[in-house]
Amino acid sequence: MARKDSKQKVDSRKNAKNVEISRAAGFCDDFGGFQGGGEGIYLSGNEQAPAAKSPKSAQKPTPTPDDNAILQVYSRLPIIFEKGSGVYLYDAAGKEYLDFGAGIAVNALGYGNESFNAALKAQIDKLLHISNLYYNPPAIEAAKKLAKASGLDRVFFTNSGAEACEGALKVAKKYAYQTGIKSPQIIAMHNSFHGRTLGALSVTGNSAHQKPFKPLLSGVKFAHFNDIASVEKLITPKTCAIILETIQGEGGVTPASKEFLQALRKLCDTHNMLLILDEIQCGMGRSGSMFAYEQYGIMPDIITTAKALGCGVPVGAFVLSQKVADSSLKPGDHGSTYGGNPFVCAAVSKVFDIFNEMKLVQRVAKLTPTLTQTLQELCDSYSFLQSVRGKGFLQGVQIDPKSKIQAKDIVQLAAEQGLIILSASQNVLRFAPPLIITQEHIELMRHKLIRALDRL
Repeated sequence: MARKDSKQKVDSRKNAKNVEISRAAGFCDDFGGFQGGGEGIYLSGNEQAPAAKSPKSAQKPTPTPDDNAILQVYSRLPIIFEKGSGVYLYDAAGKEYLDFGAGIAVNALGYGNESFNAALKAQIDKLLHISNLYYNPPAIEAAKKLAKASGLDRVFFTNSGAEACEGALKVAKKYAYQTGIKSPQIIAMHNSFHGRTLGALSVTGNSAHQKPFKPLLSGVKFAHFNDIASVEKLITPKTCAIILETIQGEGGVTPASKEFLQALRKLCDTHNMLLILDEIQCGMGRSGSMFAYEQYGIMPDIITTAKALGCGVPVGAFVLSQKVADSSLKPGDHGSTYGGNPFVCAAVSKVFDIFNEMKLVQRVAKLTPTLTQTLQELCDSYSFLQSVRGKGFLQGVQIDPKSKIQAKDIVQLAAEQGLIILSASQNVLRFAPPLIITQEHIELMRHKLIRALDRL
């Protein structure tokens, strides 16, 4: 696919300056962030970025659906990752990949953060699990830190984001029950994604995901994202909540407009409905604030969070205001065997400490213009790349719907060049790197992606 004729060709000489990527052990940038150890890479203004690191040994056979016991419910690339360091992943043959996917927005700290690993190891030696019939110190600490960061009051820890959404829906239904509403209704958004469990799937606005599993929860209606009139038409005396992602991630990396979110808050206040914001993918610093809704001047009644909350340890949570807590779940209404155990909560607590120490939210805010500009320059240079949207380190590049090029093909070509990126629906390329990346990593991503795009 030819680049746009009207634009200057993008190559490694574009900025006419040296770009150095130091991955020596103990390297710190101006935010104090450890970037891991490894072999240094130097890019001069007169040379192309290096090709992906060559395997030191012959490539091991890649798995097929027939030669392993894993249930085949994912369309996996034929790569077996064995280890990570900083913002790099290494496959079974030793090939190096720059990671701009972060395990789908999970690994905010990258790989091998010594402080994080030490906290997990220390907790393993103390106590892995105790039932929720008792308190444990890590859960108390983690809940306080999450409540403070969110501006809300009460926390319930889950094992995943989907479970967090399930809990939030139960809170809304119990809140409605307490106010005398029978058969409560919930408004969700088209093109949304909240998880694959039955409750979360019921409020996911994608008919293809839903169809094989119907009937789902009743009383769910779908409005159009960023269209307040479509929401207003669906409100009835039985409507108890509105649920949406602050930034639609799987649906194509589309942020809510400020006007839309503020209007939803007013509607909820007027009709005594709960505003539930799903911040599972866009939260925990990824948007350039700890939670994306902070940029909208509103406060939700309930949020859901997961992914970077545990930075690789499986944990999620739903968080609610004291007002909602007082009028919803009581002992016996909800529970989880593993949710909030000492091990996962030690991870959550340490994640908040490291975020503060490394100033990761500030890092994202500072580097977002560089990432956005880099992606926009690629759009300006390739006719099939249409536009950039998103916030912070959750960015999407729209591929022209008239083009025959598919995002999944670019993802595969990028992997061949040693770059991990993601796709989203509506034929969008999704970029969700670890929050510890530097400007030099963004430049290296550009070089690798150009090599991939030039193969189309």
